[in-house]
Order: sequence, then structure tokens, then C-alpha cells
Amino acid sequence: MSKQQASRPLSPHLQVYKPQITSVSSILHRITGLLLSAFSLLWVSWLLAVYSSATTYDSFRQLLQSWPGKLLLLLAGWALFYHLMTGIRHMIWDSVHMLELDSAKRSGWVIVIGSLLLTGLAAGIWL
Repeated sequence: MSKQQASRPLSPHLQVYKPQITSVSSILHRITGLLLSAFSLLWVSWLLAVYSSATTYDSFRQLLQSWPGKLLLLLAGWALFYHLMTGIRHMIWDSVHMLELDSAKRSGWVIVIGSLLLTGLAAGIWL
């Protein structure tokens, strides 16, 4: 291998491509899936608090009503809505619709804006 070949980056490489809405959306879909798995532990903890005692439930409720708890619930809500919307988009793609680059970009922005709007709506109702 020559010296010039050793210094060249492998292609495709992250240094070569700039982030696009479709690639960022795909990465965020995976991240929100992991977040939802982690938040399922929060859900199970809440269920255990509900069924254990009134004092345990009150402590858990106070934790969720604090600003870090509300921020955690807000993040959980956004992850849920974002992951749900990207899952619906993938089902549409599986039916061989909206595969053109322009419609893929548009649907990416619809998902970003829609997930933020749904999170805001849910926060207005529940928080």
C-alpha cells in the first residue's frame, strides 16, 4: 500500500458527506428507539409505585412534578411521537410510496415539526 493510499479516508465516510434531513432522521429514529426502551423502565417504576403504597406513589409523583421530572417527561413524549411518526413513514416507504428525494425530504421536516407540535400539545394537556 502506498503512502498516498494510507492517508485517504475510506469511502463512504462521515467526513465526506454533510448531514441531510433523511440521514439525521434515520439516526434520530434509532436514538428515540433506545430512549423509549430506557423510558419503559420509568413506566415500570411508576407502575410499581402505584401498586406499592401511597407514600411511594406520592414521592414518585413529586419527582415527576419537579422541573427535571417534567423535562424527562417532555423528552419521553417527544421520543414517542418522533419514533411513531418515523415508523409510519417507514410503513409508507414499504408500500413503495414517497420514495422520491423531494418527498423524503418533505416528510422528514413534517416529522420534525409534527413531533414537536404533538409534544407541545401533550405537554399543554398533561404537564
